[in-house]
Amino acid sequence: MRSKQNQKFLFLITFLFMTIYLLWRLFFTLPFQEGLFALIMGVLLLASEMSAAFGTFELFWRKNKESEIEKPLPLEEDFPHVDVFIATHNESADLLFNTINASTFMDYPDKSKVHIYVCDDGNRKEIAELAKSLNVNYLGLSENKDAKSGNLNHALSMSHSPLVVTFDSDMIPRHNFLMESVPYFLIPDYQKNNEGVWERISSEKRNDSEKVGFVQTPQSFYNPDLFQFNLFAETTIPNEQDFFTKEINVMRNSSNSATYTGSNTVLSRRALEEIGGFPTDTITEDFQTGILIQSKGYRTIATTEVVANGLAPTSIKNLISQRVRWARGVIQSVRNTRIPFNKELSISSRISYLVSHSYWWSFARRLIFTISPILFALFNVRIAVCGFWDLLLFWGPSHLFYSLSMRSLSSATRNQRWSQIIDTILAPFMILPVLLESIGLKQMKFKVTNKDSEEDTVFQQILFSLPHLFLLFLSIAALLKFTMGKYGSELFYGSIIIFWLVYNVINLLYAIFFLLGRKLYRKSERIAANEIVVLSIQGKSVKGRTLNLSEGGLLLELNQAEYIPNDYAVPLKIENARYCAEFEGTIQYVKESSESWLYGIQISSINEENKRQYSQLIYDRMHSLPVKLDVWMTAFDDMMNNLSKRIEKQRPDMRKLPRVTLNKLVEFEDGTQGTIKDFNYEYARISGLKDHENFKILTLRLDDNFFQINFEPVLEQKTKEAYIKFKITKNSLKVH
Repeated sequence: MRSKQNQKFLFLITFLFMTIYLLWRLFFTLPFQEGLFALIMGVLLLASEMSAAFGTFELFWRKNKESEIEKPLPLEEDFPHVDVFIATHNESADLLFNTINASTFMDYPDKSKVHIYVCDDGNRKEIAELAKSLNVNYLGLSENKDAKSGNLNHALSMSHSPLVVTFDSDMIPRHNFLMESVPYFLIPDYQKNNEGVWERISSEKRNDSEKVGFVQTPQSFYNPDLFQFNLFAETTIPNEQDFFTKEINVMRNSSNSATYTGSNTVLSRRALEEIGGFPTDTITEDFQTGILIQSKGYRTIATTEVVANGLAPTSIKNLISQRVRWARGVIQSVRNTRIPFNKELSISSRISYLVSHSYWWSFARRLIFTISPILFALFNVRIAVCGFWDLLLFWGPSHLFYSLSMRSLSSATRNQRWSQIIDTILAPFMILPVLLESIGLKQMKFKVTNKDSEEDTVFQQILFSLPHLFLLFLSIAALLKFTMGKYGSELFYGSIIIFWLVYNVINLLYAIFFLLGRKLYRKSERIAANEIVVLSIQGKSVKGRTLNLSEGGLLLELNQAEYIPNDYAVPLKIENARYCAEFEGTIQYVKESSESWLYGIQISSINEENKRQYSQLIYDRMHSLPVKLDVWMTAFDDMMNNLSKRIEKQRPDMRKLPRVTLNKLVEFEDGTQGTIKDFNYEYARISGLKDHENFKILTLRLDDNFFQINFEPVLEQKTKEAYIKFKITKNSLKVH
C-alpha cells in the first residue's frame, strides 16, 4: 500500500514539473524573432512535447485507477458452449497444424461444448484434409472480398455457441486458455459470499450492467521478435509488444477501453450480433470491433495471464507492413466510430482511444526530436529561445521525474531508452502512411502479415538503413561542429545540446544495427524445455533431460558420453504429466559441457499421434524468452554486445561423436607405450608411438581394463601424433 502511495506521489510531482515546463515553453521560448522556418519547427517541437506529455499523463491516470478484476470460479455445469475460430488466409498447413492441434487439447469441463472451426478463405483442399485429420470442422470460403472480417462473419453464420474464440493461424493456445478466460463471462451470475467463496446468484439479482463483451488475453510470442533478434538482445529485453498487451491494455480496464487485438480472445456472440458482426470498413477490424462492443454498454476485460503464443515477424519488410496496417487501421477506426463525439462511450474511454490515435504520431515526434538539436548545432537555426540556466531549471526536473515515473510505470517491461530506440527505428517508415491516412487517403486492402520465416535481402537492409545513416551523419557532423574549439565553460553551457546529440547518435546506431539484420539459421524455433527423455541405445536404456525442443529436433543432456553411431536411429521417449511422445532421431552433433554431454538430435521418424503429442510438449508451455528488462545492461553494454556478436566466429566444437579427453598412458602387448590423448569411439589420438604402421590386431591396456582394438592404416600423420581408427570389441566402454 505504501509503495502504491509513493508511486502516486511520484506521478503527481512529475505531472507538476512537466506542466510547469510546458507552460514555460509555450509562453517564453517560441522563436518569434528567428524567421518563419524556425518558428514552424519551434511550434512542431513544442506540439511534439505536449503530445508526448498528454500520453504520459493518461498512463499515469490509468495506473492510479488500476484495479484487479477477479475471475469467478463457476460450477462446471455453468460453462457455456464455445465456438473456436482459427482464421487462415494463405498460411501453410505445417503452421496451422500446431494451432489446430493445440486447440483440441484445451481443458474444459465438458469437451463436447467446444466446437473448433478452421476458417479458410482460401478454400484449400490441403487445409480441409488437415482439419479432417484432426477431427475439427472446416469452413471454406472462396472469393472473399471482406478479408478477415468476411471470413469471421461467414463463420458466425455457420455456428451457434454463445461465446466465440478467435485465433490467428500462428497463435497456439495453451491447455488452460479457456479456463483462464471463459469464467469472466459469468461475472453477472456470480458473487463472493461472506466467507470469500464464489456462489451463483439468482436470476433476479443478476447484474446485466456487468455483461462482458470480450476478454482479451495477452499477445505473446515463442520466437524472439526482430528487436530482440536483430539486436542480439533475446536474453535481455522482453518482446516489444509486452508493454502494451500486458500493461497498457490491462490499465485500460479502468476506463472500459481495453483493445481487442484480433487473436487470443473470447467474445460474446450476442455482442457481435448487436454490432452487426465484424466491421468491414477498416483494415483493423479487431480494433473497431472492440470500440463498437464497448459502445453497446458491454464490459471488456484485458488479462495478464499468457495462455497462447504466436510467431512474431521475422523480416523488417513484414514488420513495417504490419505496423503500417495497424497505424492506418487505428486512424480509420477512430474516424469511423467518431471517437471524440461518440456519447455511447465514456469520456474516459474516448480519451484512451484518442491516446491510441496519437501514439501513431509518436514516430513523427521522434523525428522532430532527432532533427531539432541538429538544426541548432549544425545550421544555427534557433527553434527554442532560452538560456542554459533557464533550460536546466525548467527542463531538468521535468526530465528527471519523467524518467523515474516511466520506470515505475512499466514494471521493468519497458524503459524510456528502449521506447525511444524502437520509435527511432520505425519513424522514417511510419510518418508518410500516418499522414496520408489522416488526410483521408485510405488504405482499404487488408494485407496479411507473412507468418513464414523470411529474411530481408542485403539490398533491402541497405535501403531500409539509408534514412538512419543520413540522420546519423548529420548528428555526428553537428556534434563535431558544436564541440570543436570549445573548452571549459563553453562545453558546460552547451552540455544539454551535446547530451541530446549523443543520445540521438546512440539511438541511430541501434537503428542501424537493427536494420543490418542478423542471419536466421534455424528453420524452427527452439523453446527451452526441461523434460525427462529416455534413449534406447542398442538395447540399453539411458536417461537424460531435454534442454530445448523444436519441431525438427531437440537438444538433450546426458551425464556421461554415450557411443551412438552416426547412422543409428535412436528410439526416444519424452513424457511429462500431460503428454508422451515416442519417435526416432539421429545424432547431428555432440558437445562437451562443464559436467555433462550435450546431444543435438534431429527427428528422423515420428507417426501422426506422437507428432501431436510432441507438438504439445513444445508449445504447451510458457516461452523461454525474457519477460523483464535486464536493468544492469547499459547502452554501452548493448553496443559492445552487438559488435562482439557480429564479428565473432562460430567455434567448431560440435561433432558427430563425443570426443573424450583422457591423457593416459597406454601399453600394448608387445611392450610399445604411448599416450592416448582422447578418443571418440571410432578414432583415437595417440602420441609417442613408434612403428605404428606395422601394428595389426593388438590388445590395448588402459589401467585395469582391456580392450581389443583393430588398427587399420594410418589416416593422418601429424608430427609425433597419429590418428588411428579402432573398433571396440566389448559391449561397452567405461571412461574413467
